[in-house]
Amino acid sequence: MVIFAIKVSLCFEKNVVFERFKTLMAYKAFFMGRGPKKHLKRLNAPKHWMLDKLTGTWAPKPSAGPHKTRECLPLIVFIRNRLRYALTNQETKAIVNQRLIKVDGKVRTDMTYPAGFMDVISIEKTGENFRLIYDVKGRFTIHRITDEEAKYKLCKVRQVKIGQKAIPYIVTHDGRTIRYPDPLVKVNDTVKVDIATGKFTEYIKFDSGNIAYVTGGRNMGRIGVITHREKHHGGFEIVHIKDAVDHTFATRISNVFVVGQGNQSWISLPKGKGVKLTISEERDRRREKLLASQ
Repeated sequence: MVIFAIKVSLCFEKNVVFERFKTLMAYKAFFMGRGPKKHLKRLNAPKHWMLDKLTGTWAPKPSAGPHKTRECLPLIVFIRNRLRYALTNQETKAIVNQRLIKVDGKVRTDMTYPAGFMDVISIEKTGENFRLIYDVKGRFTIHRITDEEAKYKLCKVRQVKIGQKAIPYIVTHDGRTIRYPDPLVKVNDTVKVDIATGKFTEYIKFDSGNIAYVTGGRNMGRIGVITHREKHHGGFEIVHIKDAVDHTFATRISNVFVVGQGNQSWISLPKGKGVKLTISEERDRRREKLLASQ
């Protein structure tokens, strides 16, 4: 009887262990993926891509790169949906496979390459250069630039560190690592990077009085001059900005990108100069244009 009882208890323990093992495997199968997702549906794509939901089910999944999925614009969306140089996925693939597209001076043959804020896209065959910047509604706009302006880009400093063998370096918003920077360059400053060499030539301090671009939040795409900066210990630092028509607004410091010294911007600004109008102001401007055209 004792031996029988021991066998029964062992069987019971085995069943309990097996049930627990099955529960654990089911939990892992439900909550744990097998690597990164390789697909993206249109309904879940970033709104600033402006993909209509009736054209298809799927959206291009951005490749791994210097910009986040929610903050980038894949080359296929830029070429096919914005420039209209291609009508289909296959036509876009044919364009990039001919090595006609350059991003920051490097040929990109991946049509899902994630281009992002301040990136320079060049098409040598047409002689066109574009800089990816936001409009006041938070969407990437088609902003054409000259050949001279396409030689450089602005990068925001995210980190300032010291690496192996005491080599100082900075990390920018687009994933660049630049060694031996100027000792005066700090986090949130902006550096001017020469695209051909990858080295920065000048920098702008994050100070009051400098012109800045808002890259996130509800004021995304607005441009103005920094008036003052609030420091909150244990919280977010708040930056107050005044635009060209003396409208003031505030946002977190992580959303502010300095683009010029004083009132002089180092890059050409989009149409409207980053001034956000109310609905009534937009309506009045449309009426004025309509009356002027008649």
